[in-house]
Amino acid sequence: MSQHPGTEGHWQLTDPVRYPQSAPPRVRTKRAFVLLLLTLVLPGSAQIVAGNRALGRRALVVTFFVWLAVAAAIIVAATNRTALVSVVTHQWWSLVLIIVLLALAVSWAILFLNTLRIIRPPLLERSMRPLVAGSLVALMVVTSGSLAYGAYLLNVSRGTFGSIFQAGPAFDPVDGRYNFLLMGGDAGEDRTGRRPDSISVISVDTSTGAAVTFSIPRNLQNAPFTEDSPLWEIYPDGYNCGDECIINSLYPVVAQDYPDLYPDSADPGAEAMMDAAGGVLGIEVQAYILVDMEGFSQVIDAMGGITIDAGGWVPITSAEIPGTDPIRHYPPSGWIAPGVQTLDGYQALWYARSREFVTDYHRIARQQCVQQAMIAQLDPATVLTRFEDLASAGAEIVETDIALDQLGSFVDLALKAKDHETRRLTIGPPDFGTAADNFVTYPVFEEIHSRVQETLAEDVSASAADLPVPGTSDAPDVAAVFQSTQLPGTVPAQLTEPEITEEYLQQLAINGDIPTLSTLLDNNGECSPA
Repeated sequence: MSQHPGTEGHWQLTDPVRYPQSAPPRVRTKRAFVLLLLTLVLPGSAQIVAGNRALGRRALVVTFFVWLAVAAAIIVAATNRTALVSVVTHQWWSLVLIIVLLALAVSWAILFLNTLRIIRPPLLERSMRPLVAGSLVALMVVTSGSLAYGAYLLNVSRGTFGSIFQAGPAFDPVDGRYNFLLMGGDAGEDRTGRRPDSISVISVDTSTGAAVTFSIPRNLQNAPFTEDSPLWEIYPDGYNCGDECIINSLYPVVAQDYPDLYPDSADPGAEAMMDAAGGVLGIEVQAYILVDMEGFSQVIDAMGGITIDAGGWVPITSAEIPGTDPIRHYPPSGWIAPGVQTLDGYQALWYARSREFVTDYHRIARQQCVQQAMIAQLDPATVLTRFEDLASAGAEIVETDIALDQLGSFVDLALKAKDHETRRLTIGPPDFGTAADNFVTYPVFEEIHSRVQETLAEDVSASAADLPVPGTSDAPDVAAVFQSTQLPGTVPAQLTEPEITEEYLQQLAINGDIPTLSTLLDNNGECSPA
């Protein structure tokens, strides 16, 4: 700072930061960008050096408190991530956080506008005014805009979590594991009530996040119940009324005929399925997640699709042919090819549900693969960039009895699970019996319980590659089958699998050559996340 006599004989301060009118144009421009930078990195400091010092001091106090809060959040994230997630997902604490973020966004915007007043644009060269104004707008978007968008996302998640998750007590792990029943259900016009065609129990180690998926075929019979289940009085010998009592029919039966057995449940059918799954596996299942399969494609689309390595051709089933018994379908309306594929929601839905020309066990293997692909590819970047679409889709298609207050611990568990391969065991072929020996009709539950405990006891660091993958162990060599059979209508012996085309498969379907199609598609359960 210097002093010189003024034009009226008075001494005036000529500090170019606080009194820019006497500074040269280059200094005024530099001063403008310095003040903008100060407001960006240390809100309030521009006011301290060149404007309203009282306002600057108040802003600096807020800035330091925000820094302390951010530092505390980082420490908590490193030492107790569950607590941090619980705060963000809690209905009331998230509301407080939304209000704080909006207040900070507005306050920061006001400081930038006040900084613009301090800059005094009329003193800048005409060519520099648009540049300074553009920089101000860009910084406001980055700062206040980001805070406001963060508040918006929190509000979206708050509404989504509130609609999906329940109010109620949390539950404790059993033997160091959480066991969740995951069902994919349809409630079509041709069905009496909702039937879960995809039934899996996900068992997660609470300390490491290592997970095992136990897949239960929808046509499993004679599912047992423990004596403490309300269904014990109805089915003391298990759900064993013959072909009508396949396990996925239990859901609508209980929902319609025995809802009073679960008076405190919002979904008695789902509670019954938990009891049945626990009886089949010999473990306690603590919570359920039910996904509407018709809306499943919305989640995949919200993710931007999933990438898998498909093992074989998978048909997209067409409409049923009226009057056929057993039910037959028109030729497929499309095909999903082998190899690495990025599937949109519609394709992923059919990849997971198609069983035309093959068995339920092929479908189960593909469902397990899709689940793994979703877990592997639902990374933080995808969640942040597609959060609103994911939240909207999830709120419409997901139902669960998990308590909202327990969501934080499960989000943390899901993040841990991404570090491990998910191991798999199918309660049926190829892990138990074969498709020909009717294991699912006459299951040996002692054998199932023993294998389940062995699987849970295995080293949690074991790779899924070290374990048998459903649908692969008994897959025949297609070329060898052709050479040995040479049935009419089959491909020539010299034709190898890579030469099989969609046109050829479609013609077989038009011709009704089911045996050949069954042979050619026998490898379509060989799938892995890409």
